[in-house]
Amino acid sequence: MSRKSDSVRIFSALEVAKLCGVVNQTSINWIRNGYLRAFTTPGGQYRVSLEDLLEFLQNRGIKIPAELQQGITSETDWQSIMVIDDDSEINKLITRFLKKNLPNYNFFQAFDGFEAGAIITDKHPGFIILDIDLPGVDGHKLCNTIKSNPAFGKPFVIAITGMEDNDTQQRILHEGADAFFSKPLDMDRLKDTVKDFIAKLEAEYEH
Repeated sequence: MSRKSDSVRIFSALEVAKLCGVVNQTSINWIRNGYLRAFTTPGGQYRVSLEDLLEFLQNRGIKIPAELQQGITSETDWQSIMVIDDDSEINKLITRFLKKNLPNYNFFQAFDGFEAGAIITDKHPGFIILDIDLPGVDGHKLCNTIKSNPAFGKPFVIAITGMEDNDTQQRILHEGADAFFSKPLDMDRLKDTVKDFIAKLEAEYEH
């Protein structure tokens, strides 16, 4: 993640509290309990860097306030595709199939929500195939976080699920997914959908 700023933005505990919509003591407790990194001024006051505040918000799943979004850009890797599915066989099948048809792309795999979050934060893949039925994770909320958090860029998200019903489809599309597939997957249609997104991206860059 890169930040287009020549100066480091620093916040007091009170400013953090106001940005997050909590009382001052709550932000101080975050710092004292080690949840939010901070340093102390010679006068004994806590100070928090923008980078540490953003990391805290992302890890906690807290929406980044509009005041902090300005100047934040994600170096999205449009040459990478990520597959998130706890079923290792399906994960490997999708990855192998797409690798064969898109040999010039880099691939990342994640088998749970925690691993997925770490890779997305570090690698910023441009295309994500997300199983919304991950154990212990609200797949709809995860999709919304990926699509709405500016630190993740604006990746294309293809949601997949073993539940085939219109309500599930409408809900995940409402959360920001760009496409929806039910299992068993139509691999050729999945491949074509990824290629369509690639073509759309290339067209945008040409204009």
